Amino acid sequence: MVPTPTDGRALWNHTPLQRRYTSQMQPVTIIATVLNEVEDITRLVPSLLAQDPPASEVIIVDGGSTDGTWEWMVEAAKGHPNFKPIRDESCNLKNCPGPVSRGRNVAIAAANSEVIACADAGCTYAPEWLGRLTAPIMARSAIYALGGACLDLTDPTMWDIVSAPFLGVKYSPTEPTKSCTARSMAFTKELWKRIGGFPESVLLGDDTLFDLEARRLTSPAFVDNAKALYRPQNTLESARRQLARYATSDGVLDVRRARLVRNASRCLLHVVAVLSIPWASFPFMLVFLMQCWLAYHPDWSFLKTRGWRTIQARFGFSVMVPWIITINHLQGLITKKEPGNSQNSQS
Repeated sequence: MVPTPTDGRALWNHTPLQRRYTSQMQPVTIIATVLNEVEDITRLVPSLLAQDPPASEVIIVDGGSTDGTWEWMVEAAKGHPNFKPIRDESCNLKNCPGPVSRGRNVAIAAANSEVIACADAGCTYAPEWLGRLTAPIMARSAIYALGGACLDLTDPTMWDIVSAPFLGVKYSPTEPTKSCTARSMAFTKELWKRIGGFPESVLLGDDTLFDLEARRLTSPAFVDNAKALYRPQNTLESARRQLARYATSDGVLDVRRARLVRNASRCLLHVVAVLSIPWASFPFMLVFLMQCWLAYHPDWSFLKTRGWRTIQARFGFSVMVPWIITINHLQGLITKKEPGNSQNSQS
């Protein structure tokens, strides 16, 4: 049954998908994977089909949605011949340890283009995104390009703003980034073949592993103003869980050890500062000032415009960050157990 306005169709009715076939189509396929994303799909697909100039194909692999996502895409595809949804229930945690990776590989294998651009549910994309992201590849100056992600400031929650720097998310589309997120990534199909595709043995961190292998073969082009517009709608708890899942995945994959050491050192400093209070206040004040700098130096000019409550919340969250990263990274390193996945648990 096709979703109704009460379960996510309303945006479709108010934001018609425009056909932009007057511009010459780029030989690029945009790919993404979804599972039970009925709320996000109504924003993602229109933004991908509104690229100017448009992609030759938009392929989205559905891992077996049960919330109306698949039906929505089938209906949308009727009016858009370059939109090609694929339903493949092997791209599901019940059938594969790395369902997102498998979904990406299925989409890329089905693509007719030699240039691939990765997008992600939970994001939207400016009309110029695809052209900017793939420009270095089209100019033959690179075979791998990264755009990064920035916060969609249309309706962010306080915790979106508080947590963004710790999750690798920028505030502005024009901020420099070195992020390897698959929310905004492009490469040649030949590079994907040489790497062996996205690793289907891991649930999280597949884009990190893909990036590591890609950099063994080539240097990425970091593209300005080609960011995914990310809309996480975080609460304190969901931001904490997201950071914990990333850290656990780093431990499972045994990557970013320098990050673990850095955050474990901060935890140790916190403990020393608190224990020293009965004898001397200087260590505590020193660590407090260091914590203020870590909390505010990335974006104080923006943060101060968001109100005192947001400023306080940023400080509190920044104190939690090293503990969340250290505990969860070590947990992943020791147990080698992947963190859960909310979408797959719904299917």
